[in-house]
Amino acid sequence: MKKCALYARAVTVEQHVETQLYDLRQLAAQRGLQVVAEYTDHGISGAKAQRRLNALMADARRHKFSVVIVAAFDFAMSTKHFLSVVNELDNLGIEFVSCREDVDSSGPMGRRFIALIGALAEAEKSNLVERIKSGMRRAKLDGQRLGCHPLAVDAQALLRCDWA
Repeated sequence: MKKCALYARAVTVEQHVETQLYDLRQLAAQRGLQVVAEYTDHGISGAKAQRRLNALMADARRHKFSVVIVAAFDFAMSTKHFLSVVNELDNLGIEFVSCREDVDSSGPMGRRFIALIGALAEAEKSNLVERIKSGMRRAKLDGQRLGCHPLAVDAQALLRCDWA
């Protein structure tokens, strides 16, 4: 029986990785894989370094499992990072499986599809960032205040206080 590791990530703390893990465990069972490790990151965006993803990669280098199953391609920080992770796993002889996209890197078509989907995901992320920046520029032109509102502080009262 092949050993596998699961990786799930929730961007916000309100999201639950347990839902993703349930699906990943089901997929592993369907494929006859033994789950030996589960890695989860909570409240971490794809643009930031994922601590548990780093731990997964360290364990992959120690050959603790032969298959990695992720919830979706969006676990990586960018297309470059995504392809780097998948390439390193491939070089280590570790299969990569994505639950949402139903893609398996064990064959050449799977690897080709992974590269294509990774590029499309990066393009969508870039489009989203541009739309957000455009909306912020429009709001600023309309005179809307961006960011947090300043605190209402009684400056005169602060000057009267004896802090010493």
